[in-house]
Amino acid sequence: MIHTIALTLLNGLSRAAATQLYLRYGSAREVYDNRQEIEGRARTALTDWSEALRRAETELDFCQRHNVRPIELNAPEYPARLRECPDAPLVLFSRGNADLNAQRIISVVGTRKISEYGKELCQNIITDLSKIIPETLIVSGLAYGVDIHIHRACIETGLPTIGVLAHGLDRIYPAMHRDTAKRMIEQGGLLTEYITTTVPDKGNFVRRNRIVAGMSDATVVIESAKKGGALITARLALDYNRDVFAFPGRVGDRYSEGCNALIRSNGAALATSAQDIVEALGWQTTNEKTKPIQRELFPNLTEEQQTLCNALQNSDGRGLNELAITLNMPVQQISATLFDLEMTGVVKQMAGGRYKLL
Repeated sequence: MIHTIALTLLNGLSRAAATQLYLRYGSAREVYDNRQEIEGRARTALTDWSEALRRAETELDFCQRHNVRPIELNAPEYPARLRECPDAPLVLFSRGNADLNAQRIISVVGTRKISEYGKELCQNIITDLSKIIPETLIVSGLAYGVDIHIHRACIETGLPTIGVLAHGLDRIYPAMHRDTAKRMIEQGGLLTEYITTTVPDKGNFVRRNRIVAGMSDATVVIESAKKGGALITARLALDYNRDVFAFPGRVGDRYSEGCNALIRSNGAALATSAQDIVEALGWQTTNEKTKPIQRELFPNLTEEQQTLCNALQNSDGRGLNELAITLNMPVQQISATLFDLEMTGVVKQMAGGRYKLL
């Protein structure tokens, strides 16, 4: 782990370049051991690791003293949905008890200038989710407005919730959300790609949005102006082939313009309740009883195809990311196998990118 953290701290080496080297050699330690043979621009940056290793050691000491889990890209506990994204962070720092690979994860984002209408939406969606899908993990950014209202609603209703930060875990920004953050550690957690002493500047908030979008099955936007971080998160979610939902607002309301525009341009599906989102995602609720389905085995299926069929048994439909988490398989591999099964008439793709056995 010390070499992985150090790799992200080398002067002159971009985050993208560090990740490419990590993937090429299989680990940061292998990059370090083979640094003399690496050609191109990266070679200069890889020459001297002394300062980066010293800083990484300091970070690991902080992690040990404050119950922080550093998680590198190839670790089993790394968010598998996020790992599939091309710009996934090489290292994450996690504090709390949340399962980063929970079966169902939704991110909820929106304006910092939340209205009473927005506050009511936040409370309603979380209250309803806690009743119909009580194990759902909710992700947001611990910022003013929609973020903090979502986190607090989760705490009240018992849903686990994670705040993705734009700085290290040695601080909470804004400071007035510290008490909420402490409670979240006991009922979810805090997550960041940034080491301690990192200043929460504007660029960090933009970059952290890819984690919010990438680790979730779907992103929900509650109130947004024409421009803002929520719309950036929504766009990233679409780029990652995730579902996006937006709650409409009254025509002319400044902080509903972004949501209305998303819906108008088909950048988001219209949502009026948590039930709309659950149904669109094809999630089975606690009120639905699963009826066993007797099905003859398909004799000509490969082992991989049979594994996917087994995962789809007794289901009204499952998405690529959900299957990837359940089976611990790459999304691309699952997609290709499902395509073959669809061509042979074994499965059918439904609305929302869900797959169901015929």
